[in-house]
Amino acid sequence: MPRVWDVPVHDSTRVRDARVAAEHAAALAGLDERRTSTAALVATELATNLLKHAGGGRVVVDVVAPPVLPSGAQGTSRVQIVTVDHGPGIADVSAALRDGFTTTGSLGAGLGTCARLAEDFDLHSVPGRGTVVVARIGLPGPRVADTGPGGQLRAGAVNVPFGGAEYSGDAWAWVRDGDLVTLMLADGLGHGPEAARASGAAVEALRAAAHLPPAEAVRRLDRALSGTRGAAVAVAQVDTRAAVLRFTGVGNIGARLCEGGAWRHLVSRPGIVGTHRPTTLREEEAPWADDRVLVLHSDGLPSRWSPTSDTCRTAADPAVTAAVTIRDASSPARPVRDDTAVAVLAPIPPDGP
Repeated sequence: MPRVWDVPVHDSTRVRDARVAAEHAAALAGLDERRTSTAALVATELATNLLKHAGGGRVVVDVVAPPVLPSGAQGTSRVQIVTVDHGPGIADVSAALRDGFTTTGSLGAGLGTCARLAEDFDLHSVPGRGTVVVARIGLPGPRVADTGPGGQLRAGAVNVPFGGAEYSGDAWAWVRDGDLVTLMLADGLGHGPEAARASGAAVEALRAAAHLPPAEAVRRLDRALSGTRGAAVAVAQVDTRAAVLRFTGVGNIGARLCEGGAWRHLVSRPGIVGTHRPTTLREEEAPWADDRVLVLHSDGLPSRWSPTSDTCRTAADPAVTAAVTIRDASSPARPVRDDTAVAVLAPIPPDGP
């Protein structure tokens, strides 16, 4: 089941909680002692930054797939540490990433240290709106997938359990089979461990369905989720050789595709995979190109959420795009109202991640 650690950081006592969460996640990911220490240090530095520079925020720790998948492999798990705040933002991001930079009289090693130690590191900050930071620690993997027709893709997500629960009823996964790259988001019915068991079953089933088109993959997931509560599921697949996106959704997973700066809704059918799947499954198609960004989200995101120009940035790490989406759809006074997951698929920029 997808264990997630959501740590609100509003005083110094929660910095330790963030560090402990990173250590637990590292054990779950099977990291060695050195990388476990690295994950703990990064979580500590980022949580401390929340207090010093933003007046607090949240740290979300998860075990995730790598952002780039080699052909024929799923990649090794990484500990992902995400911080989200609604603080004053960073006026000069480049300066903030330099070792020794500080606005508080501290040593100023926080962000620079994290960027050096993490296998993947990215941030987004806008003065007056806040900052999002994503760091992943794990075994080194390919930063760029092997070359294939139609370009290369990367994916990432942020998953926030409702009310600080240990388990999120949402789960995401992505798999690759040659030129086919498939992203899935599942929202288990309800909350808690049973909802997590349903969405976790969808993740496991997807790993054996990387070669299938989306509609057939959903049929296989429907069989795998039999006996669970069931889940809303969306499956999107990019055929990089044909430069085509195919999509099938059942239930209340939102799906939006950015095409040249304009957003298009991809439509799901009513139903619940595993209990009340529709008899017929529709596969929607759209052209795929190097300017496309696909966003899948569970219904924890408010229905009035609207993408911004930041959501369509192919240069951003997909998990940063996901975290910015969650940040901008909520506030300290209006937190997320359900398990909330956002998964993003985007091309790798020409100059690499």
